[in-house]
Amino acid sequence: MVFAMSRPTDVGDIKIGHHILIDNEPCKVVEYEKSKPGKHGAAKARIVAIGVFDGGKRSIVSPVDARVDVPIIEKRSGQIVSISDNSIQLMDLETFEIFFTTMPPEEELKSKISAGAEVEYWKVFDRTKIMRVKGNA
Repeated sequence: MVFAMSRPTDVGDIKIGHHILIDNEPCKVVEYEKSKPGKHGAAKARIVAIGVFDGGKRSIVSPVDARVDVPIIEKRSGQIVSISDNSIQLMDLETFEIFFTTMPPEEELKSKISAGAEVEYWKVFDRTKIMRVKGNA
């Protein structure tokens, strides 16, 4: 399942701001350092990334010619149908599918969320997260 929802790419092609999979968790790259090749080895890259869903900091060190998986992120639009406690009912504006997702942890985003608001949400590996509120809401 993981392989169909991601594509491999070279570690050397990763840039800050890209998304990669670390421990099967989609993460946004926030630091990227490349070391020069040594006497007995290839150049290595040190990548620090923040988890999209859990906000956890993860890092990997890998040869630049190694492969890393890049998650395929679906960026979709939805409308908030209802809000209860930590759960939000969303309707996809393309498919009209209705589903539940969790309240985003970011306070700035939480304050803008209201019933009827249009949002951009990301869907990765059957998990969803509201990323921003659209319009003047």
